[in-house]
Amino acid sequence: MTVTKMHADEVDIDAPLVGRLIAAQFPQWSRLPVTPVRSAGTDNAMYRLGEDMAVRLPRIPGAAGQVAKEQRWLPHLAPHLPLAVPVPLGLGEPGEGYALPWSVYAWLDGENVYDSPLTDEPEAAVRLGRFVAALRAVDASGGPAGFRGGPVSSRETDVRAAIRDLGADGTVDADLATAAWESAVRLPQWEGEPVWLHGDLLPGNLLARDGRLTAVIDFGGLGTGDPACDTMAAWTLLSSDSRGLFREAVEVDDATWARGRSWALTFGLTAYHYYRVTNPVLAAVGRRAAGEALDDFRREG
Repeated sequence: MTVTKMHADEVDIDAPLVGRLIAAQFPQWSRLPVTPVRSAGTDNAMYRLGEDMAVRLPRIPGAAGQVAKEQRWLPHLAPHLPLAVPVPLGLGEPGEGYALPWSVYAWLDGENVYDSPLTDEPEAAVRLGRFVAALRAVDASGGPAGFRGGPVSSRETDVRAAIRDLGADGTVDADLATAAWESAVRLPQWEGEPVWLHGDLLPGNLLARDGRLTAVIDFGGLGTGDPACDTMAAWTLLSSDSRGLFREAVEVDDATWARGRSWALTFGLTAYHYYRVTNPVLAAVGRRAAGEALDDFRREG
């Protein structure tokens, strides 16, 4: 099978490699089958190990730091959260020609909500909002800075490039997107203490069983900072009909909500621009998020 790589520095990973790593470092699991898990994830590859475990391996060197972070902080956060999150079972070391650390987790049952949409979106909006509020309430002392924990203005170059290129091919209304972006960078910024953020609440990082939201996965973007970025789920996942329920449950002020929409716009434009050839799923999520954010901006204007 030919795999289209998303990044110039992406490493080669396949099931035989995972099997060799497991045999060398966790021989008690060496007889278990290893099967690829289909995913639109960009930083990590996932393989199922037997029935009850998952192996998660960074695709790029820049994602290697996520391993220790998840191993350190997920057990600390999990008891405080109303939805299931990954449980680390083992920390793997470089070996077998693979140069990065990696993890073994307990398998979480469910389907990601991009592939299997929610059957009760209003209920999911409330459950996800409560999850974000609970995560934000955990003591963030000593937590690492989140990669979306600062102002959206840090993405200026990438956003301007996306507007230029997507406007040129007619994918977005460049004038509207420019106006929305320029409004975004003028918003009042967060002046409170840093709080915990998942950082990447996209449909592919949420699991549901029987159409009901049950788990949040992929904490590679975990960190601390401005709570705004975790509200972008209102535009990456939810429709306008249930957005208000999420906002009520997540309990943020008007400025934070506006910055969250700015993060949805930022993610949407840049994800669609970068991944539209190599990752159609993430590109589609990005295009939808940008469209929803721009629709909201247009209605308010």
